[in-house]
Amino acid sequence: LERQLLMQNQMRERQTAMQIAWTREFLKYFGTLFGLAAVGLTAGAVKKKNPGLLLPIVPLSFIFAYQYDMGYGTLLQRIKGEAENILDTQSALLEPPKGPLTYEDLEKIRRSQSKFFVEK
Repeated sequence: LERQLLMQNQMRERQTAMQIAWTREFLKYFGTLFGLAAVGLTAGAVKKKNPGLLLPIVPLSFIFAYQYDMGYGTLLQRIKGEAENILDTQSALLEPPKGPLTYEDLEKIRRSQSKFFVEK
């Protein structure tokens, strides 16, 4: 059991590391897109004297900030803290509908899905 717990923890850590690495890699590409869009939209707004062209920068900056916080900031720490808070103070939210699944529930589902099962 202890080995299984260690293995599950290692898998969770590897998945989290992959998620952070993916976010950092995505941030490089999105940062380039954001930079080019900001420069292009700013140049267009100045050239055409239309400040409305700067509006797309607002949602793009929110996405960029979120991705940066996820990859290099403290977003994961804040998420972990909120998850711990939910576990400690709002555990009723974590209960599955109709309560935990039991062996009897699984057997009922299996019987209802089985075409060859005949009850005596």
